[in-house]
Amino acid sequence: MSQVIPLGPASRMLTTREAATRLGVSLRTVQLWVEASILPAARTPGGHRRIPYNAVEALAMSMGLESLGVPAAIAANAPSQAAAHAHHAEVRPLRIVLVAQERAWLAACVSALEVFGQSVAVETADNGYVALLRIGQEPPDLLVTTLELPGMDGLQMLSTLETCESLGGMRVWALTSETPEQLSARGGLPPMVETLSLPVSPEALAIRTGRWVLARQATEHSIRQELRQE
Repeated sequence: MSQVIPLGPASRMLTTREAATRLGVSLRTVQLWVEASILPAARTPGGHRRIPYNAVEALAMSMGLESLGVPAAIAANAPSQAAAHAHHAEVRPLRIVLVAQERAWLAACVSALEVFGQSVAVETADNGYVALLRIGQEPPDLLVTTLELPGMDGLQMLSTLETCESLGGMRVWALTSETPEQLSARGGLPPMVETLSLPVSPEALAIRTGRWVLARQATEHSIRQELRQE
């Protein structure tokens, strides 16, 4: 969310349109990211949103975008292009597996997640068996699954993963329209699974994923810094 603050002439701030152009997304996407606190923003006394240049650049780098030429006054306070390349060389993409029967929804989600560029690697599955294959090949960092799937449903798939102790290292979001009581009557979900209420639009999933991506990257960066200091 944004707040009203005075902005002096030396403040390095961008309009939402400038931020959208820099990030290669729509104006509406930037507005949603501000509302979701993915991007910090302030409001001028006149009510216009302004976004810190450094915050936009940090998000651009996390999305794998090249550094752009900028005025010297701004560039002096921004990471160099060489530093950006070094950052990407040491940060692996976060692997996401999306599971749903509706292939059109899966495709729309993949498209919505493209804004994160090289920060994420997305795979899809349209049933539980294929999902187990994807996860067995390499456990993802994030598993997003609906529970209504053909053949092996989402509850069975997650129960299988829990039995094989494959859920420990991944974040799991289960998308469902059922109440906790209804899920419990069907056997329940493993305790580490977080439920999201359907319907979930691809855009809403991208916003939530963006928060998770930034939090994961911040955590991994802190760990790398601690290791270097040892």
